[in-house]
Amino acid sequence: MRKLLLGFAIVGMLFTTQATANDPAKLSDVEIAHVAYTADNLDIRYAHLALAKSKNPAIHTFAKTMIRDHEAVNEQALALLKKLGAEAKDNFLSQKLNQDGDAIIAKFSALSGADFDKAYAENELAYHKAVNSLVGDVFIPNIENAEVKALFVEGLKIFKAHEAHAEMMVKNLN
Repeated sequence: MRKLLLGFAIVGMLFTTQATANDPAKLSDVEIAHVAYTADNLDIRYAHLALAKSKNPAIHTFAKTMIRDHEAVNEQALALLKKLGAEAKDNFLSQKLNQDGDAIIAKFSALSGADFDKAYAENELAYHKAVNSLVGDVFIPNIENAEVKALFVEGLKIFKAHEAHAEMMVKNLN
């Protein structure tokens, strides 16, 4: 069950299986902003579920970090969009993230105890690896606005630290 969840949860597949017409590299800055906002909000949802379901202090610490950091980045992104007079634009990738995120939440909701903790930790590691790769390899090189690009560069530093933290969490739970 855990391996099935992990396989289902690996967001990286989402980024590599899109048709050419749905190429993340072709998204505009406002579409990229919406994908990032959506990804942050999903991780916040996962973290709230972890706080509700897990009894593991390490899971709670990680989940609280996810909520704090992802909310802070989203606040900065919304402030920048307001300053630029722009609005994030929904797109195929943000829609797919939401759809997959809802399914992951449903699967996680059925788990408890150590099974939940392991699934959550493994998902966080896979999720951060996939999102960090997308942001670093695809989004940042294609963002046109310098201020938006700078926000993504700073955010990526934070999210790489999340990836490392998730990796340690996975190792400690195994």
